[in-house]
Amino acid sequence: MNATSFFTIGMLVLSNVFMTFAWYGHLKYKASPLWAVIFVSWGIAFFEYCLQVPANRYGHSIFSAAELKTIQEVITLLVFAVFSIFYLGEPLKWNHMVGFGLICAAVFVIFHKW
Repeated sequence: MNATSFFTIGMLVLSNVFMTFAWYGHLKYKASPLWAVIFVSWGIAFFEYCLQVPANRYGHSIFSAAELKTIQEVITLLVFAVFSIFYLGEPLKWNHMVGFGLICAAVFVIFHKW
């Protein structure tokens, strides 16, 4: 892996942390008004876009769009798994792990040079 790969993946990880909080962070604050949750989520998502767009722009110089999307999805699952366990306090069950494993098998299919 070269510097662009590390930069791309690092930016995608950071963007996913922001997006996971934007999409799911409000679940701990169910008493908050929906309009406030939407406003705060959009504010958090702004920072996600500030990382995601450059990651895809630079990453596309070495990865195809399908490969970038695949990397994004795997990172999303990993970030979400950690978030779910430690922030929401919701454990992952065996069927979640099997489903994640199948998605990782898709990574092999997409990245394998046929």
